[in-house]
Amino acid sequence: MTIHIERSALMSYSAHQMYLLVNDVEKYPEFLPWCTETQLISSTDTEMVAKLIISKGPIRQYFITRNNLVADKSVELNLQEGPFKKLHGLWTFNQLSSEACRIQLVMDFDYSNVIIKAALGPLFNKAATTMVEVFCQRAKQIYG
Repeated sequence: MTIHIERSALMSYSAHQMYLLVNDVEKYPEFLPWCTETQLISSTDTEMVAKLIISKGPIRQYFITRNNLVADKSVELNLQEGPFKKLHGLWTFNQLSSEACRIQLVMDFDYSNVIIKAALGPLFNKAATTMVEVFCQRAKQIYG
């Protein structure tokens, strides 16, 4: 069963600033409590392939996404490898004024089997539902 999550926030930062935060995958372990390690596999101006290792206690899993990048506008995530049957996400950044933007994350995911769902479900469900909030906190920390 696919889980669908939509979250958004109005930010007193530019779309460019928020895009940079979301796209800075290598810094995720510094502020995403469930992300313990990242690896940038490849990166261009329009595409990134990244590996994220998520863990809590004895549970440790990784997934790889191919991200389509539109500078200051969107980051679209598509599963390449990992414990999901489906993982698709879309971050959008809409500039509202010179000093404000609206960010939105729409995510759809489903686990590959019931064992993975039982082990990883509570961790990833919480991570997905709090993702926008965590990036808002990170923006305040970085940009003041």
